[in-house]
Amino acid sequence: MTTPRSRFRLPTEEVLRAREELVLDHFRDEVAQDWDATLATFPHPHYELIAQMTVHDGDRDVRRYYADTRTAFPDQNHEIIAVRHAVDAVIVEFWLLGTQRGPLGAIPPTGSRHRTRMTAYFVFDEQENLVAERIYFDQLTILRQLIAGLDLRRPSGLITLGRVLLGALRAGRVAPDPRLTRTAPPILD
Repeated sequence: MTTPRSRFRLPTEEVLRAREELVLDHFRDEVAQDWDATLATFPHPHYELIAQMTVHDGDRDVRRYYADTRTAFPDQNHEIIAVRHAVDAVIVEFWLLGTQRGPLGAIPPTGSRHRTRMTAYFVFDEQENLVAERIYFDQLTILRQLIAGLDLRRPSGLITLGRVLLGALRAGRVAPDPRLTRTAPPILD
């Protein structure tokens, strides 16, 4: 039986350095689109996208998520702003960048580029396994930038705008994943 972690005591520097190295490898492998290496950073791949209230769980589901996002943004990249450590997580603030060349779910390609500030929590269990990447961002920031690149003086730009808005409305109808809505308050000392 393991003793629960104190929420006031950080792990050793050695543990923090190992976590950070794994997270930075994860970022590098995602940009390189080396999915085998990226997935190897988890014993069981698990992504939580809080803005969309969706979960991608397991190898097959996460690979589908990678394929979908890289179809939409084949040049997806990031710029790290800060890396912070918590008792059970590495927290990374970063800019996500990409040009929409393919559909983003129901949103058709706009050809526009976005640069969106995000925060990802890389959560570790008691055995120091990466168990989740939980990503926070504002979907409207991305959507606004994708629309801003459209030429609304041209009929094709107006048609694409209409399709983007319909796609965004359809995406908003997806029910939130209950694993993200059924939360319990923490037990505080």
